[in-house]
Amino acid sequence: MPATPRQPNFALLLALAWLAIVIQLLAQHWSETALAFADTDDAMRLAQLRDWLSGQGWYDLNQYRVAGGYESHWSRLIDAGLAGTLWLFGLFAEAAMAERLMRTVWPMLWLLPTIAGAAAIAWRIAGREAALIALLLAAIGLPAFHQFRPGRIDHHNVQIALSMLAVAATVWSDRVRWAAIAAGAVTGLALAIGMECLPYLLVCAAAFALRYLVDAKFARAAGDYGMALAASSLAGFFVLVGPDHWARAACDEIGVNWLALTVIGGVDLAVAARFASEQVHVRCMHVLLTGAVAVALFIWIEPRCLRGPYAMMDAAVWPIWLAHVREMKPLVTLTLENPLAGIAIATFPLTALMAALVLARSRGMRGDFGFLVASAAFLAASVMTLGAVKSASYAIWLAMPLVAVFALELFGWLRLQTLAPRVAIGVLLTPAVLSFGAITIANAAGLVGDSFNRTETGTCFKNQDYASLAQLPRGLIAADIDYGPYILALTPHGVVAAPYHRQSAGIMAGHELFTSPPHEARRVADRLGVAYVLICGRRAPKDVAGASLNASLWAKLQAGATPSWLARIELADSPFVAYRVMR
Repeated sequence: MPATPRQPNFALLLALAWLAIVIQLLAQHWSETALAFADTDDAMRLAQLRDWLSGQGWYDLNQYRVAGGYESHWSRLIDAGLAGTLWLFGLFAEAAMAERLMRTVWPMLWLLPTIAGAAAIAWRIAGREAALIALLLAAIGLPAFHQFRPGRIDHHNVQIALSMLAVAATVWSDRVRWAAIAAGAVTGLALAIGMECLPYLLVCAAAFALRYLVDAKFARAAGDYGMALAASSLAGFFVLVGPDHWARAACDEIGVNWLALTVIGGVDLAVAARFASEQVHVRCMHVLLTGAVAVALFIWIEPRCLRGPYAMMDAAVWPIWLAHVREMKPLVTLTLENPLAGIAIATFPLTALMAALVLARSRGMRGDFGFLVASAAFLAASVMTLGAVKSASYAIWLAMPLVAVFALELFGWLRLQTLAPRVAIGVLLTPAVLSFGAITIANAAGLVGDSFNRTETGTCFKNQDYASLAQLPRGLIAADIDYGPYILALTPHGVVAAPYHRQSAGIMAGHELFTSPPHEARRVADRLGVAYVLICGRRAPKDVAGASLNASLWAKLQAGATPSWLARIELADSPFVAYRVMR
């Protein structure tokens, strides 16, 4: 018999795909890391990290330089990872360069498990060849890199990576025994990082429960998943939540209500699976009872959380801030405002949706557990993207395995046997090529707009813009909400408002100050203890217009009509116009 050609080592190919992306991202963004933060969240994360490294307690997530105090819901686990990376670079680089290297390398590290997860899902559905195509899609996946570009140190890249690993472990759990344990453990870890990935984790949980319900032989996998989920959730809770908050419920981070859902649900599923019945109706009763008990306790502890992670936010904040945040806009709304951005986001997921529909015509695919779970996770991400475009990165990554499997089917239909034409077709199906092609067509049709991956490094957001401001005597600054994290990260000052839903009181106070007539604004400034008022460019307050805007403090300062209680401060080489509050 002729010898079978030796296949290239897949781990090496995975590393090469990751390295190709890293080189591309460094070429695009390395210089930017010295000029500005990638986003407000990255500036705020750095401020939180520095506070912890300066002695703030592990369980103490308060931002004391924000007026009135602001307790962050961001996980300390990310801070720990960043601190470890910073320490490593600090061994051979001076402090500023070590910090820059940390901000550069950290997000790109999480590309590796993300790509591995996509390839593993494709491999489970259609074998090694599909996994190789998934690597190609990832390597030329420009729209998918938005949360992984140098500088992104908030938490989204970690959550995307853990979501991909959780789905990958779930689809493999019918073939690899330890995969169910891995799925439960990764799910608990992901919940300890944040709640943005909850929809995809729920898909995994439902997959284990439903598969056990349909066939009793999968009871062991369901039990392993349940126990691993309960154990990892419990561990995450006690690592991240201090004793003073053990009884506190939360909608936007792990709390006692989420612990009740995961621990009781996981343990009950494991017990039900341990005593699995051969009768379907008995198993159905077990699963329904398990889910009902866990969900009922979750609702009883904090019913508001049924409305989502922002349920505890003051509703008045939505029209003056959150409704205008780009990543929170529904896909249709963003597309109407900026067609090119909407097209860049939607093209590859739409391709995956068509691919899934075509693949589902096969009876074998419709009966394959891996395909069904991968499709369900992708559909969940697509629905979330329709509601808020910040979920687009999840949709693009979860789309890759489905497009890879479709490409393999396409090769068969076209009878492509050699490598060159297969690679050519594969390249045409990559996120970068599909999005670029769609945008080119849209441009030719006369549509205009900027790209989704634009980094906000313009005037008022560059690091150097804050240098002269940092030299002023320390005080509380009232400024546009988006400047808050930059002021915290780049100056010693405090801020009235920062763009975070837990800081509702400060957001409303800052908005009131700038939208009130000058004499009323002074009372707000005195009440808050504001030392400086800061404006930059033409960023007007939201949800106010016409005569009300014209009469506001912001409009008066824009027109150069400085009220008597403010004294202008000259800032060298800064786009900001600063005023000292006179008392």
